[in-house]
Amino acid sequence: MHTIGIDIGGTQLRAAVLDENYRIIETFKTKNDRSRSCTENCDQLISFIKSRNEALSGIGIGAPGPLNMKTGTILNPPNLVGWDNFPIADYFQKQTGLPAVLNNDANVAGLAEALLGNGKGYESVCFMGLSTGLGGAYVYRGQLVNGANGNAAEWWNMVVNDDPYGHKSANPGSLNEQAAGSGLKATASRIYGREVSTKELFDLYYAGDETAGQIFEKAVDVLARGIANITCVIDPDVIIVGGSVAIFNPVYVEAAAKKAMTYMNFPDSLHIEPARFGDDAGLIGAALLVNTGKE
Repeated sequence: MHTIGIDIGGTQLRAAVLDENYRIIETFKTKNDRSRSCTENCDQLISFIKSRNEALSGIGIGAPGPLNMKTGTILNPPNLVGWDNFPIADYFQKQTGLPAVLNNDANVAGLAEALLGNGKGYESVCFMGLSTGLGGAYVYRGQLVNGANGNAAEWWNMVVNDDPYGHKSANPGSLNEQAAGSGLKATASRIYGREVSTKELFDLYYAGDETAGQIFEKAVDVLARGIANITCVIDPDVIIVGGSVAIFNPVYVEAAAKKAMTYMNFPDSLHIEPARFGDDAGLIGAALLVNTGKE
């Protein structure tokens, strides 16, 4: 039977039909229109699902947190305006007649990378999604580890130094605020005295700009501390790193991995691999949720 994977984003909503081997057969995407309600936006995905003629085993949904994964409810994510306390899994199930399960977007991406990507074959896999924000997942023996309150593997809020900057629900001095794209942008804009995008910051660094180099080196150290802290707590077989910042700036991850080894008692045990699936990881991982039986 085929499976549906759903990827809920702040600007775009995507759905995919996947075969028994979790290969994407067909995709559908639409704008997440803030002028519409969450149900009206989801109805476009539901119409796509209802248009399918083949037998479907269920629907897996990946969405930004915070979530209540036990009840399948989106709580109050900052980038989903008007979606607060939306029981999305129940809504999809009632509208389609198919079982639906919800998990964090970073978790489902990590599940895909662990089971089918460059983490395949390893018992203990950590995933780090390094993009505008910094998401994470931990997969052990083929199953997502969500934690008692759904907060396992939330590397983004790990405190790594005493920097005072923090926004929304992030801790000052947290990994997200300094190592992810949003944190790099905020740091660069503050130092340059004007708005500097993450891409411009890296372009300046590659061009040899001294200030950009200093920002880069600090970010490398922060990311390295985060990686080293993960190894202290979990000691995984492999850490898979994906996300747009990592994909377009591999030198950043490579430098952080090298620096992380200086913070480790057993540096030779550090094993970092790039993610395989890119933007499709969320769709693949969401579909995997249906048949791994974990919400």
